[in-house]
Amino acid sequence: LSYEKPGCYNTAAYCTPSAGGRWRLCDDVIAHTALTDALKRVFDMERLIGRVAYGTANCRDLRALSAAISCLPEIKTQAALFGQAMLRELTGKIDLLEDIRALVEQAIVDEPPILLREGGMIRKGFNEEIDRLRDLASGGKGKIAEIEQAERERTGISKLKSRLQTVVFGYYIEVSRSNAEAVPENYIRKQTLANSERYITEELKQLESTVLGAQERLTALEYEVFVSVRDRIAAEVHRVQKTAQAIAALDVLCALADVACDNNYVCPVVDFSDRIGIKDGRHPVVEKMLSDSLFIPNDTLLDSKENRVAIITGPNM
Repeated sequence: LSYEKPGCYNTAAYCTPSAGGRWRLCDDVIAHTALTDALKRVFDMERLIGRVAYGTANCRDLRALSAAISCLPEIKTQAALFGQAMLRELTGKIDLLEDIRALVEQAIVDEPPILLREGGMIRKGFNEEIDRLRDLASGGKGKIAEIEQAERERTGISKLKSRLQTVVFGYYIEVSRSNAEAVPENYIRKQTLANSERYITEELKQLESTVLGAQERLTALEYEVFVSVRDRIAAEVHRVQKTAQAIAALDVLCALADVACDNNYVCPVVDFSDRIGIKDGRHPVVEKMLSDSLFIPNDTLLDSKENRVAIITGPNM
């Protein structure tokens, strides 16, 4: 066992610098820092995909997973700047998971509720039936406008109005008295006012009935669609786990590189000989604990020939 130059913390086979000098993490502080900063923005992907696979993830978990995936391109780009074999291998294992992120971004709103049974979590445009029920649950304004325009064209009454007065009173069509003669036969008088008459139609009655149950159906359908999205992501669990493990390994290596660079640690070269040779060896814990004095490095040489025994005293024992 012997030690190579400072800052190299992998095995000797990986310690040869590239021509450009960016072989290891410690060779380029700027690129190393950029990679570390990108890694800091990644949530625990393995925990998140575990919740997805077990069916316990909520909308915010999916948003967190999407946010983590959005950091992968930068991480892969920064990691690819280094030529060390282990870093190249880990970079190759990073799947950008663009399809998963696209699914979450298309399906889930930016700030979803915590509870899955509250509704309001599926983005507009992702599911036509949800959009329709959402419009109905908010009073059916879109459908009311359609009916109003259709009735104006059919009756020729330009000032015809279709609206919801109260939940109890329901929907109605209001026609001024001056246009009373143009009212179709299928209109059913509902209320008489000083200057107008209010009517209902079978179409309005059906719409009213639909609106009353729209919110309940909307909430149920949103949950159903969310579960479908979650299941589609769960089917890709192995891809996410593989990427998460590569990201975790990069995170550990960056942390080790920080420690190696900050403390001037060196890489042990391990072979099958009987020799242990340490030049200016330091005790990391004792060295950090000393506040009012300097740590004195120590040499160590052991082998199976003339240096079989060493008597060591003091804190390095």
